[in-house]
This record gives sequence, C-alpha cells and structure tokens, in this order.
Amino acid sequence: MINFVKQEYVLVIASVFAIVTMVFVPPNMQYFTYIDYSVIGLLFCLMVVVAGFSELGVLDFISTKLITKARNIKILIIILVNCVFFSAMLFTNDVALIAFIPITIGIFNSVGREKLIFTIVLETIAANLGSMLTPIGNPQNLYLFSYYHLSLLNFIKIVLPVGIIGYIIIMGVLFASKSGNTAVSIQQRSTFGNKRGLFSYFVGLFILCVLTVLRILDYRICVFIVMISIVVFNRGLFKKVDYSLLLTFVAFFVFVGNIGQLSIVKDAFSSFLIDRVFVTGVLSSQVISNVPAAMMLSQFTNDARNILLGVNVGGLGTPIASLASLISFKLYTKSEGATPVKYLGVFTVYNVTILLLLMLAVFLFNFLGVYNSALIYLVS
Repeated sequence: MINFVKQEYVLVIASVFAIVTMVFVPPNMQYFTYIDYSVIGLLFCLMVVVAGFSELGVLDFISTKLITKARNIKILIIILVNCVFFSAMLFTNDVALIAFIPITIGIFNSVGREKLIFTIVLETIAANLGSMLTPIGNPQNLYLFSYYHLSLLNFIKIVLPVGIIGYIIIMGVLFASKSGNTAVSIQQRSTFGNKRGLFSYFVGLFILCVLTVLRILDYRICVFIVMISIVVFNRGLFKKVDYSLLLTFVAFFVFVGNIGQLSIVKDAFSSFLIDRVFVTGVLSSQVISNVPAAMMLSQFTNDARNILLGVNVGGLGTPIASLASLISFKLYTKSEGATPVKYLGVFTVYNVTILLLLMLAVFLFNFLGVYNSALIYLVS
C-alpha cells in the first residue's frame, strides 16, 4: 500500500479530493456529466500512438542519427538536450525523457559519468519547457486547450514568449558550462529496418489525433479508429497506456464538478484568485503537480493565459511539480553508481533558478504589455 501511494501519489491525491467532496455532494447521475470524455479519449489515443512510436524506436533512431555528429562532450550534451526539448513538443515530456534518458545514461557510462547528472537535469527542464509549446506536449495543455476552447493561434500567442525565453536560458546554461572538449565516438545503434510501413501507419494515426485536438475531427471517430487499428496491429500497446493518469483525470473531474455545485466555495476561491492566478498556478504545482493544479484552478477562473503559464512554468521547481521530473529521477536512481542526494541538489539549484527567471519574465511581459503588442501577433 505504501509503495502504491509513492508511485501513484497524484492519483491518491485526486481520489482523496473527490471523496471529500462526495460528503457534500452525494453521488448521483449528474456525476457522469462532470467528465470531459473528449479529453479522456484524446489522452488515451495519444498515449497509444506515442507508445507505438516508442516501440518502433523512432526517438532512438533520430537521436543516434544526431549524436553520431557530436565531436566532444559539450556538443553531445547540447544535442541531447535539444533532442528532448523539440521531441517533447510532439511526443510529450514523459515520453521524451523515457526515450532519451536511458540513451544518455548508456552514453555517459562509456565516456565518463562526470556530467551525467547535469545532462539529465537539463534534459528534464528542456522536456518541461519544450512540451509547453504545443497543446499535445503534456496533459495539462491538452486539458486547458479543450476546457477554454482555445484556438491554436491563441495558444501559441500565450506560450511562445515564455518558451523562447526558456530555450534561451537553457542554451545559455549549456554554452556557459565547462563540459570539456573530450572527444567522443558514438556508433549508430538503431534502424527501422522493415518497420517503415508500420511507422507510416502510426504517423497517420498521430495526424488523426492532431486533427481531433484542433476540433476538425470528432474525438469518438478518433478513438474508434485508433482502437480498431491497435487491435489489428499490436494489442500489446494497450498495456503501455498510463491508466493511472486517466483515472487521475476522472477523479479530478468528479472533484471539480462537485466544487462547482458548492457555490460558496467556488465564489470564495474565485475571489481569492483575482490577480493571483499565475502565482497560484506556480505554487500549487509545487505541491500537487501541475496536471491536477490545472484541473483544479480552471474551475475558479476564466484567465486562461495566466493559468496556462502558471502550471507550465510551475512544472519547474520541486521534483513533484511535474510527473516528468519524477520519471527522470526514477530512471537515474536505477542506473549504476547513482547518487540520489547529489542529483536532487543539482536538480533543485537549476530548477529553482530557471523557475524564478521565468516568473520574472512573465511579470515583465505583463508589465510591458507584451501580450497586447503587435509583436506577439507577428511572431505567432
């Protein structure tokens, strides 16, 4: 039971919140109307399709193609972090880290582990910041994109300025680091072989998911096609779906639905959030993680911009601020010669520093009226 709580703490928190509100709003048929089935269906489809890409070794193939170009440790680290940053936009932050951290550990086991912790920490930050730039980059974006009925252009206008600043900071840290000029030699290890046809098929399914996210296609059609496809081609992918995340969403849907029935609580919290949405999003993410923070706060405010920025920037900071950060930590601790205490120290220093810099950037953007300027519309 203790191990379950440790592994699924977000699901446990969501369940506790839901159960507490059931005391005030007893279970009834209206509970079924709380759930946003399109979000659940889309999450399921994306997880299945991305699992298919992972099984085909797509990210491994891409990374080894790029890494073979590295001449020294510094260039190698820059390539790895960029691979994570940009792949997280399409394949989600979790999958990007699950794919690249084992590759990173394997490489540094052969060339020396001195910069391993630094690299994994920067990869984790890159995954969280890269994923914020697309609606499908992470679960909270998918939920907020659907909940506030944002257009793709409006979404990009919100996240792009902070995303650019975040990328510049990461690159600044990488170029300023003393990673050394030790030569490396990495051989290509991955190939698609005869899987290119299957890869093309998964690309088709992925495009189907994107069209559904953009509301061009009904989610029920997407779910049906993906389900039939996986049953025919690879039923094993069903086992790779993160069902605990889906259950977490269901639990929070019940929680926020019940809160919506308690007008006193909703009004009080809505009043508290006025002019505090961004900061509250950042701080609440540090304690309960950014996915549940997004779902909870969205019930009390229509400020889509600040809640989107708050929970995404809030993915930095503590290890539990983002599920992706926990994945990195777990993968590292399983490696030979791991030093968890040192990792957490380095993780905290870089995460808190970059978190504060990005919070400052958001405050400056708001103060200077960047989001109301013509520049952001032009860039977007």
